[in-house]
This record gives sequence, structure tokens and C-alpha cells, in this order.
Amino acid sequence: MTFVNDETLNQPRQAIQSLGTDEQLALFWFVYKEMGSSITPAAPMAGTASDAIAEGLFNQVKELSHEEQLQVQRDIVEGNDTTLSREYGSLSETTKLLFWYLLAQGMDQNTVIPMPADYKLSSESEDLLNQIRGFEFNQQITLFRDWVGPMGAEAKEGAEI
Repeated sequence: MTFVNDETLNQPRQAIQSLGTDEQLALFWFVYKEMGSSITPAAPMAGTASDAIAEGLFNQVKELSHEEQLQVQRDIVEGNDTTLSREYGSLSETTKLLFWYLLAQGMDQNTVIPMPADYKLSSESEDLLNQIRGFEFNQQITLFRDWVGPMGAEAKEGAEI
């Protein structure tokens, strides 16, 4: 495994976090369209309980209307205190990556609200995408984990999620 220089990833981490919610979701889409198939199989623990957990949360989202699906994604990115955002927040980073991959697949299959066909990334997001393309695989995985890790709301104490 290659050592990941945190300083190399600091600027893109900050740039991603400075993007608006919808722009982050769009960047996710473009990242997963290009790199999703190599990210998920390489994720440690893929093929374990993480798959079932990510699929369970995805299935809850899939059952919603397209507008509600988009709101759930926004709630997760923004850390809003909703049931699905808390469920997401309690997942491991690997499971979170799997969840976003499943969302991207659902968008491809039109079971999750699709990206508008004519959508264009902002120049800032396009620059980030180009920067991500240039990173080594381990750097990409670290960046993606750092991106999805803090998302979602914290679980509540007691029996509630």
C-alpha cells in the first residue's frame, strides 16, 4: 500500500467541503461514473456484512419518490437530523462508500433520481475531478473516505437511531 501524503489531499478535501450540497452530489456522480467500478471491489471488507447494510439503506431510499430521494442525499451531505441521515451516519466509511456506489448504480438504472443529462459541473468541480483523476488509487480511496466519512447525522442515544 502506498503511503498517502495528507498534505497532497488537504486542498482537495477543503475544496470539496466548500462546494454547495448539490454540487457535491454532482461531483459524486461524475466520480462514480468514472471510478466507481474500481473503487467498490477494492474496498476492504467488500462482500461482507457491509454490502448488506449498504444495500438495506439503499433499498429504503429507492422506495421513495425521486424528490424524496434527492432530499435524503441532501440531508446526508448536510448532516441534517433525519432517520436516514442518522442511519447513514452510523455506518463505517467503507459501507458509506458502498452506499454511494449503489446510489450511482440506481441513478444509472433510473431507480434513483437521475442526473440531468445536460448537467455540467462548475469549473471548480471540473478542476477537482481532474485533480482526482491524477491521484494514485490509494489517494483516491483516502480522499473518498474522508469525503463521505463525516456526512450524515449522529445517532441518538437510546433505542432511536
